[in-house]
Amino acid sequence: MAGTLYLCATPIGNLGDITLRVLDTLKEVDLIAAEDTRNTLGLLNHYGIKKPLTSYHEHNKFEKADELIRQLLLGKNIAVVTDAGTPAISDPGEVLAAKCLEQGIRVSSLPGACALITALTMSGMSARRFCFEGFLPPDKKERAHVLDRLSMEERTTIFYEAPHHLKSTLRELLSAAGDRKMTICRELTKKFEEAVPTTLQGAVDYYEENTPRGEYVLVIAGADPEENRRRKEQDWQTLSLEEHMRIYEDRGCDRKEAMKKVAADRGVSKRDIYNALLSKEESDYPV
Repeated sequence: MAGTLYLCATPIGNLGDITLRVLDTLKEVDLIAAEDTRNTLGLLNHYGIKKPLTSYHEHNKFEKADELIRQLLLGKNIAVVTDAGTPAISDPGEVLAAKCLEQGIRVSSLPGACALITALTMSGMSARRFCFEGFLPPDKKERAHVLDRLSMEERTTIFYEAPHHLKSTLRELLSAAGDRKMTICRELTKKFEEAVPTTLQGAVDYYEENTPRGEYVLVIAGADPEENRRRKEQDWQTLSLEEHMRIYEDRGCDRKEAMKKVAADRGVSKRDIYNALLSKEESDYPV
């Protein structure tokens, strides 16, 4: 029988933030796959755990995943740990987990520390609806797509960023989203932990004069729904009714569904759209 892959959450700063279940699992598995074996060795030594370690990280996540799967199929149980936090969250563990499920190998996630949840809960921002973007993509096209979506995103949005990229990222976020409220979280669970309420403009100004230090989680307020509605109305006003209909029909909507969506965008009834289109067709093709 195949073994089990265990995704084990490890501390994001304070070594006390690890569950008893994770510690028991790390003691029992046959192998631990770690993002950085040196960091993980320090954690294991702290808790007196001695187990074989192997490296599994961003630069070997595909070929090493195949090797780990071969061992799992032979019946070995393997734990995956990241440098800090929950594997598969902005982490190559997601590749291994997906491949295991394709092979019918059991995957178990052992919950624990996660920087995005820690930051969200201490940020003072709305936690009812939120989205997690992680690090902005390095690819220019993908990056532009994420930033473009942010301009209209009404949910609280969470980003990760390293200190050496923080200034440029804050400028990009300000340009995309405007001057929204945000909370800058850094050094989570550590001695110098901070959660600083500010705005995107305030953050840009502050770090123009101060050097970023530590790992950052940026929690940004969502766009104002009423402002979004006004912006959409202004956008639709630049389109003819036929152009507006074509947007949804090109996305695969049938004519009735497209009329329903156009009516919702314009704040009128579906009957109004039907009549307007019918009137236009009759004027274009008189009897």
